[in-house]
Amino acid sequence: MSEKPSAISESPAQNSQETLAVQTPSSGPSSKDQSFISRAWRHMLEDVRPSGFVEFELILLTFCTGIQDAISFPDYHCFASNQTGNTVFLFVGLVLPWLDGDGFYVPNVGAALGFFLLGGWATGQISHVVGARMRLWLVCCNLIQSVLVFVAAALQLAYGVVPQGGVAVMVVGLLAFASGSQVVQSRSMKMTEISTAMATAAWVDLIIDPKIFQAQNRPRTRRVLFLLALAAGSLLGAGIYRIAGSAVAVFISAAGKVVVTIMYLFNSADKPRKTDADSQC
Repeated sequence: MSEKPSAISESPAQNSQETLAVQTPSSGPSSKDQSFISRAWRHMLEDVRPSGFVEFELILLTFCTGIQDAISFPDYHCFASNQTGNTVFLFVGLVLPWLDGDGFYVPNVGAALGFFLLGGWATGQISHVVGARMRLWLVCCNLIQSVLVFVAAALQLAYGVVPQGGVAVMVVGLLAFASGSQVVQSRSMKMTEISTAMATAAWVDLIIDPKIFQAQNRPRTRRVLFLLALAAGSLLGAGIYRIAGSAVAVFISAAGKVVVTIMYLFNSADKPRKTDADSQC
């Protein structure tokens, strides 16, 4: 008896199509890649938790601030970050205009104060919308600040130190805007003892602290570290200013801010709040 052909037969064309489908890799992202991207995005949207690591980051930013102010006053006769002195200089110069140029320059002082306030206002208002401690916002904001300081250093390198005029106002304005943004952002970390710029309140709060000599006193320790970092940054800035010039000092300050920007990627996050649905489970 002859064998009957199989009831189900596959044509060569069908076999070739199935083989091609098996051998052709998928053009879209794999589930593993999508999972990594999803985790990374969730990581960037987390709120950074105030911690000892954040304290170290704020101290490093304070150190960078000291470097900036150490060169801004001898070069431009104003402060990029310390607005107490700028406020006094500005109104003294407006009432006694003949003192302009004798110890301070009113246009530079006005630019420093104005751009500091503008940077603080912009950062604060945006923080209210996006979340003051959201990791993505902290990274982007610090990156923008770093870029502004790098641009200020590049202007100094390209045009030299010009005490007055348009270039001076631009350099002072860039540094002051970055400083204002930095100070406002530091307040979101709930560590008011480390403002990263203004020392007056820290000195006063330190000397009136009733627990100043107690071993366990975190606010006192933060104020001391803040003041030491500001002083150390000022000393380093003055030394670099004397040896290598202003532009090098500002470049180093910007590099320090970039380091903090990268460090924000590794901060621990706040635990997500439990909703009513979660508590009922």
